[in-house]
Amino acid sequence: MMTPLKNAIAIPDDKQAIAKSDFDQQYLEEAATVLKSIVDDSISFQMLADATETILRHAFWLAKQKQKRSVREYRRLLVDYGWKGEEKKYLKIAAAFQKFSPQELAQIEPSTVYRLAQNSNKYKQIIDRLLDLTAITQEAVRSLMREPRTPKEDKPEKPSIWRRTKNGGRYCQIPPIHETDELTGTTLQKMIDNEGLSAQHIVAEAVALRQAYKEGRLTVVEKKVN
Repeated sequence: MMTPLKNAIAIPDDKQAIAKSDFDQQYLEEAATVLKSIVDDSISFQMLADATETILRHAFWLAKQKQKRSVREYRRLLVDYGWKGEEKKYLKIAAAFQKFSPQELAQIEPSTVYRLAQNSNKYKQIIDRLLDLTAITQEAVRSLMREPRTPKEDKPEKPSIWRRTKNGGRYCQIPPIHETDELTGTTLQKMIDNEGLSAQHIVAEAVALRQAYKEGRLTVVEKKVN
């Protein structure tokens, strides 16, 4: 029969116990630091998402106020809160993203929201394509913005005789008439000289006569020769 060995299980001395205690404490502190960093990052990104959502909610609210209030009441609202002149960019946001809810766009960072809204005509295709995404993220939006845009088809410019005045009104301006025989110009000048009328008056009469003829209120009667 073997004699039991005393102290078969080693008992750590005080130095070992202190070292293990220090290691555990360091591990806990490092783990707490990592966990805090993860939590801080999450909170930071969530705060950014909240900021985007708040911007959109304010934009939609402001657009609604402009729609339901009188012009005077709306201006007073802006003046009272010191927002006079600052509201335009938010109204552009409301117009550009009217098909979306604030929650759907919360993952887009604020400056991208402003950029898309300020250039809504340029980015219209991108904004429309967001409707097809299951999740609208910053990376998804950036990816769409990096794609080459489909060039617009050049449409022939529609001739216009209208010009704008400084006060917002408009007036009619007939483009120059180029003719080899200069018949229109010489005839008009002769009428001005002989009748004492302005070019505008004579042209107005000519247009009225042509319109009457097109509508059947004026007919050409051929003179019979005996």
